Amino acid sequence: MRVALFVPCYVDQFYPAVAIATLELLEQLGCQVVVPRNQTCCGQPMANSGFAREAAGCDQNFRQNFGEFDHIVCPSGSCVLHVREHNPLLTGQVWELCEFLTDVLQVRALPHRSGRPLRIGIHQSCHGQRGLRLSSMSERNEPYFSKMEALLKLVDGIDITTPARPDECCGFGGTFCVTQEALSVKMGKDRLAQHQANQVDYIVGGDMSCLMHLEGILRRQQSPIQVRHVAQLLVDHAL
Repeated sequence: MRVALFVPCYVDQFYPAVAIATLELLEQLGCQVVVPRNQTCCGQPMANSGFAREAAGCDQNFRQNFGEFDHIVCPSGSCVLHVREHNPLLTGQVWELCEFLTDVLQVRALPHRSGRPLRIGIHQSCHGQRGLRLSSMSERNEPYFSKMEALLKLVDGIDITTPARPDECCGFGGTFCVTQEALSVKMGKDRLAQHQANQVDYIVGGDMSCLMHLEGILRRQQSPIQVRHVAQLLVDHAL
């Protein structure tokens, strides 16, 4: 299967290892991966700040770079949701990584790689959960599910813990963390306290934007807990 890798700008600038892990994961699962060289920001920061019209150039550039591909995969739910809402012609082609693995490739097993046992906490990002339906929502009367957790359960040696409020926002919220800094930090501290109570080694998520926010607080607290994108964990401990 030939797929295009859509790399969010903040991943490209701050967490390139996540893009590399995503590429390696897709290739090891049998995909031929193409990385369009002229891709830039998808325009989400402008659109979320009320300037969607000014992001039209980003939307056009995205179509020019990715329009020829049947499948476009991205390791960020928030960026995928933005593209689906602002590039409706590409909606059926753009996938968040976990949903692509579970729904398109239908990954049901992963090779075992021995390693030390890990105790992790899963962070369900709001855009992925409520916008893309990557996991169930506690406010709805529905059976529990999480596409990211389903993938992580395929890896031996991982102990998955559940925070007291499993789908609470971390406080990042894109530009929210800039305009409402104090509230954003307090929400992040509350989110971390629940994972810290579970004594996790890693907090694992599908959006490095949320994990970046939590990582900043962890560093200031001098906490030994690390953050990890799900692609990195799967490459390091399964494939």
